[in-house]
Amino acid sequence: MNLELTETQTLIRDTARKFARERVAPQARAMDREERFPTELFRELAELGLLGVNLPSKYGGAEAGVVAYALAMMEMAAADASVSVAMAVTNMCAELIHAFGTDAQREKYVTRLTLGEAVVGSFALSEPHAGSDPGALLTSAVKRGDRYVLNGSKQWITSGAHAGVMVVWARTSGTGNKGLSCFIVEGGTKGLHIGRHEDKMGLRASNTVALTFEDCEVPAENLLGKEGDGFKLAMTALDGGRIGIAAQACGVARAAMEATVSYTKDRKAFGEAVAEFQAPRFMMADMKTQLSAAELLTLRAAYLKEQKQPFTREASMAKLFASETSNRVCDKAVQLHGGYGYIDEFPVERYFRDARVQTIYEGTSEVQRLVIARETFRLIG
Repeated sequence: MNLELTETQTLIRDTARKFARERVAPQARAMDREERFPTELFRELAELGLLGVNLPSKYGGAEAGVVAYALAMMEMAAADASVSVAMAVTNMCAELIHAFGTDAQREKYVTRLTLGEAVVGSFALSEPHAGSDPGALLTSAVKRGDRYVLNGSKQWITSGAHAGVMVVWARTSGTGNKGLSCFIVEGGTKGLHIGRHEDKMGLRASNTVALTFEDCEVPAENLLGKEGDGFKLAMTALDGGRIGIAAQACGVARAAMEATVSYTKDRKAFGEAVAEFQAPRFMMADMKTQLSAAELLTLRAAYLKEQKQPFTREASMAKLFASETSNRVCDKAVQLHGGYGYIDEFPVERYFRDARVQTIYEGTSEVQRLVIARETFRLIG
């Protein structure tokens, strides 16, 4: 892209790119094979301000804005999607606490996230039977004196085994969306049990676990917002989170495309480089066009959020298009590598696996279409 960026945006992008290429990319294949969560990298990310890109410096953030965050995410994902998703969730948790928390909560928990003291953050909304439908959530929170007692379980929790700070949703009353509330839970709290590490298709260096709460006591002052605000908080966080996933999708797709350009220029068939044949060139033309469109949709959503304008529809459009583009680009990258695309000696095999979940988490493609249609009819009607 040849967009005119501010000095701050350029600095954040270049900082993330340098770190991603020098520190993350050389380890990516090994981390994937070993399913190794790179704790040490997150301490370094914190030092660079990349765990609080859009947060005030008062709380340890870089105060660089949402566009800068999206650019940083693209760079990190191009090196390793596993690192980028943990970075995204940490930023999302810190932003949510900053937006809805008390001064005491911001001082205590936002700074722990941005400065790397919590290692990473976790976003605990999904349950075994409640993914796209948070109104079906069953985890309960009952107030007893100056504490809330949580009971229930969560599923698919990114970085759950390593997070020092979690935002957790539980039901405080009634049924459906209206009875949900949100809590800040510290890692290691008594009654919080970490399940096994999921054996995933992709993002294998990103820790994903189930959580169980058994009479888990949380201080009343750790209620985030008010009782019953949980659904609103979740939707607010997911709107912003979708920008991060769209940026991640763009980064993975870009890495796959660049690897494929390099491979097809070197690989010979029938006496010529594969890149000289019309079919591969047309495939690459489509990949580049779709990727450029995905990047622009993502940066538009980021810009709208940064300007405090409505961005729900645009975030869903970016997430939908970028995630589906990433899957198409990675699929074509494997195809253009031939048999070599199917073995882990070449990185496109990992990109293909990492891309697949992008159309599922932070709201499936089907949910994004519902959001886009709903907002379109609301705004036009």
